Amino acid sequence: MGKLPATSENTLTVRDNRTGKTYSIPIVDNAAPATAFKKITAPRKANEREENETERGLRIEDKGFLNTAVIRSQITYIDGEAGVLRYRGYPIEQLALHSNHLETAYLLIYGNLPTKEQFAFFQSEVMRHGPTHADSEQFFRSFRYDAHPMSMLTSAFAMLGSFYAEANPSLQGQRLYTRGDKESLAVMDRQIYRLIGKATTLAAMAYRVRQGRDFVSPPAGLSYTGSFLYQMDHLGEENYVPNPVLEKALDVLFLIHADHELNASCTTVLQTASSLVDPYSAIAAGCASLYGPLHGGANEAVIRMLISIGSPENVPAFIEAVKRREKTLSGFGHRVYKTSDPRSFIVRKTADEVFKVTGKDELLVTAMALHDAAMKDEYFISRKLAPNVDFCSGLIYRAMGFPMDFFPVLFVVPRVVGWLAHWRQMMLQDGGVKIWRPRQVYAGPGQRDFVPVDERVVVKGPGQTPSVVEHGGITKRTMLATFTGKRMPSRL
Repeated sequence: MGKLPATSENTLTVRDNRTGKTYSIPIVDNAAPATAFKKITAPRKANEREENETERGLRIEDKGFLNTAVIRSQITYIDGEAGVLRYRGYPIEQLALHSNHLETAYLLIYGNLPTKEQFAFFQSEVMRHGPTHADSEQFFRSFRYDAHPMSMLTSAFAMLGSFYAEANPSLQGQRLYTRGDKESLAVMDRQIYRLIGKATTLAAMAYRVRQGRDFVSPPAGLSYTGSFLYQMDHLGEENYVPNPVLEKALDVLFLIHADHELNASCTTVLQTASSLVDPYSAIAAGCASLYGPLHGGANEAVIRMLISIGSPENVPAFIEAVKRREKTLSGFGHRVYKTSDPRSFIVRKTADEVFKVTGKDELLVTAMALHDAAMKDEYFISRKLAPNVDFCSGLIYRAMGFPMDFFPVLFVVPRVVGWLAHWRQMMLQDGGVKIWRPRQVYAGPGQRDFVPVDERVVVKGPGQTPSVVEHGGITKRTMLATFTGKRMPSRL
């Protein structure tokens, strides 16, 4: 991947009005290096806070990474204005139509579509690494029967790392994955096979714990998604084969969810991996990030929203409540896409195929009424709030019989591929790996002197004192009991 070099015309001229100095900032591939702004210094004014560090260079403030590039990548390209998504240059629409999840995984990780022989080898290695250590069963059985499957899955990825000492740079040397030689690449690829292969197994184990069922070993001869469905649903039936329409639909959903550039969870994986931790810990961190309702829980939020609306005749009132900011509209709009989410069209076509087998979800009529109303309303048009991938994917998962709290798990399983692709790229990047350590703008108190406890005054205000919580059960009874060393609680 070549860079467009910085020439005299590919520069940004900045004049600092504080000092009158002029600076020339290079522009490479339409990006300016943030470190160049550190050269823009100024003497600190007499009344200025020393914590601003004005004389040490200008900092770039960007809350939530709204316009900050932290890495050079060859993996996924998104044009949010045009509604474009490409994996390694291939449009997502072509891949969804002609490829499959594992073939696309190969593309994302290694850079090119595989030959027939290359794919056969990759698929064989991934499927061979599906089974887990016998101790994994005991691990999953240690969770409560009602534990959230995402909590179990996050913990399970971290647990995997404890089985493979050869995969841990803390034990094998910090250059384990960054050397780029044959041995290093082999160790890296083995962890990739393991994580992709075991992702479905761990997810299925989390599912069956909730169902109170025994675990099922990955079967031979089925596809990646076919094996996943088998592990979740098989109850001893002879020659059990998942429905091919559902199998294909799940594969398409896995493919379009495999990567999405530097979203919150992928950034979390890379932030964690920048310390050169083992990949299992990094993937567990990504899983935890995806657990949040602003990320992996969005399709579940759509279903809950549709249930709360109830029926199509309630849509107009809901729309007005959204405009008054009394209700939240889920499944519309996207941080990146400002027109339409290209994945949403693929999902709607997939939904049609699934509903032919399962029957239409009872919420579909309400969903379509909401869709039509929002797309015709100037309030949503002006804010570019078009349906995103989550609007219909939750309806497909619901039609297929998955519980709502399992929806994020169905997001994690394919996204492991994208996380690993970015992790591998980072480990092998030119110049090695630098730990991600962002700066902050300190806005707290200046230097103050310590005050003895008897001389302090009470400071009150929202968030400035610990909250008083109500206790119940054994804690309440214990607080009412008498015993040696008991501390009496005080209420501020």
